Amino acid sequence: MAAYLEASGRSPRDLPRMYAKTVIILGWLAASYVWLLVGASGPWGAAAGCVSLGLAVAGVGFSIQHDANHGGYSEHRGINRVLGWTLDAVGGSSYVWNWKHNIFHHTHTNVVGLDADIDVQPLCRLAPGQQQHKAHRFQHIYIWGLYALLPVKWHFVDDFKDLVTGRVGRQKMPRPSGLQLAGTLGGKLLFYGWTIALPLYFRPLWQVALGYALASFVLGLTLATVFQLAHCVEEADFSQQPEANRRFPRDWATHQVASTVDFARGNRLVSWYLGGLNFQVEHHLFPRVCHLHYPALSRIVEETCREHGIRYRANESVGAALKSHVRWLKRMGQPPIERTA
Repeated sequence: MAAYLEASGRSPRDLPRMYAKTVIILGWLAASYVWLLVGASGPWGAAAGCVSLGLAVAGVGFSIQHDANHGGYSEHRGINRVLGWTLDAVGGSSYVWNWKHNIFHHTHTNVVGLDADIDVQPLCRLAPGQQQHKAHRFQHIYIWGLYALLPVKWHFVDDFKDLVTGRVGRQKMPRPSGLQLAGTLGGKLLFYGWTIALPLYFRPLWQVALGYALASFVLGLTLATVFQLAHCVEEADFSQQPEANRRFPRDWATHQVASTVDFARGNRLVSWYLGGLNFQVEHHLFPRVCHLHYPALSRIVEETCREHGIRYRANESVGAALKSHVRWLKRMGQPPIERTA
């Protein structure tokens, strides 16, 4: 990576194109919100505004807060912190997310029991080693509804539960300091204010409730699907937590490549909107580098993997990745085949 940056003459962070992209996404979100408050006059216009708002909020998550909370947006910690707080402003918790995503997920990607991102038990089975239930044979059908409901859980349940229990999944999370807790609660109040309180001055309660539901469903389905296409597909490896006093069989970098899959690398529109999250291999290897570098880095990483005999995994398109995800869901939902002697 150092050779690439030196040859290109570009900084790993603080890219002008990234600042311009941030303005575009935040402007998209603001325009969608104002349209819903004072512009939409009919059901179809309101529905279009809700879909647009949900996609815009997802864009904030993909591009702005994700880079910032990883420290990959700017060289300046203050800029990363301010832009990382956009996650709090759209209903999440940057404090909880830092532990759940940056530390637990990135350290133990696709490790059963340590990576909460693949733990939807008992509703679904996403990895070998997880308990199977009869209903899981239909999970490739009903899981999309669960994906759509995820933001509602984040906004009103999960972050509070994690803060109170001091745990994310099965892993312990330190309790936040007074300032960190104030930031988390302040972010929740800001979110409830712009999504519920302020709209009630312009719209009746039933319209606000329906608008929140539709925008949240679009947001959840978009976010969850994108992240699952990188890890819960046929091409990705899954691991079990080693027994006590035993190490993981592979080094960290090899594990990241094995448990992560790129997709649609040649689609510029997808790459722009997803904040480079279709280049998850590169993101997991270089999380503190701005995602605008990922397309160029992917070619270097792929060649390096080839030289060292490591399989680099990628699906050609979003459609191919979706099909792989569905096949994996079906496979995990089927009972194991009993072998007879």
